[in-house]
Amino acid sequence: MWSILLNSNTGWVLLSTMTLGVAAGIVGCLTYWKRQNLMSDALSHATLPGVVISFLFIGEKNSILLLLGAAISALIGALLIQWITTSSRISEDSSMGMILSVFYGLGVMLLSIANKSAGGNQSGLNSFIYGQAASMVMSDVITMFLLALLVIFIMVIGFKEWKIYIFDPQFAKGIGLSLKGMNVFYTAVLVTTIVIGIQAVGVILMAAMMITPAVSARYWTHSFKIMVLLAAAFGGISGAVGTLISAIGSGLPTGAFIVLVASGLFFISLIFGKEKGILIHYLQFKMQQRVHLESTETLETEGGR
Repeated sequence: MWSILLNSNTGWVLLSTMTLGVAAGIVGCLTYWKRQNLMSDALSHATLPGVVISFLFIGEKNSILLLLGAAISALIGALLIQWITTSSRISEDSSMGMILSVFYGLGVMLLSIANKSAGGNQSGLNSFIYGQAASMVMSDVITMFLLALLVIFIMVIGFKEWKIYIFDPQFAKGIGLSLKGMNVFYTAVLVTTIVIGIQAVGVILMAAMMITPAVSARYWTHSFKIMVLLAAAFGGISGAVGTLISAIGSGLPTGAFIVLVASGLFFISLIFGKEKGILIHYLQFKMQQRVHLESTETLETEGGR
């Protein structure tokens, strides 16, 4: 384990996935309160066609161009979801499910075509489905790390505006905050977070990395600020520990272990969380039951007198 940690490339990968986890946890809190958890799932699946189309055009694995293609594809998916929702009777959840299925199916079809092309099997495109940190070169790692830091900076510097935008949009509009502009910023931040994580975590599991830390944090607090801090911590721990476990093995998918660690933290929160945890609810129920029983016995004793 120490030899893995002392390896410079592995150390940078671990640092970048930890930073990605922090960014994903923070942005996940926004999607949680906007009730758009399925949006992150739909957009992460929508990135796959963009990745493959970019590879088919350039004929090589250029990470920046592949991520640019993924971002364009995800933005097209987001615009289609909005268009379907506003121009038809189809609900937002249904339109998200449609875009998820159609784009992912298109991506898988294009991926099979790319793998049959010259150099397709050696390109490592399959790592975008389940995530594989071992396939990332230093330029990939630095790109992911810097973009994750940018997302964190945007979320921290505009924390008050994000909070008003999420919980009181009418007040935000009253103080001159553009809701349309905030929607654009929100979509851009969401897409950026998804795009930078798909190579390490995968298009299938990236949504879980955003949703799970936020849901886990909700079991510990009612404060949005503390929830964001806890979600960032849970996401960072999941990214670091999951990457370390996958690095110990050989050819193990990074995304799967990151999500498993995040799921473990979720189950701990589900049981022991001080606000909504099952154990706390059980203890509160038993305490109320005891108080009710004692008060009933007291009334019966006084009635007998």
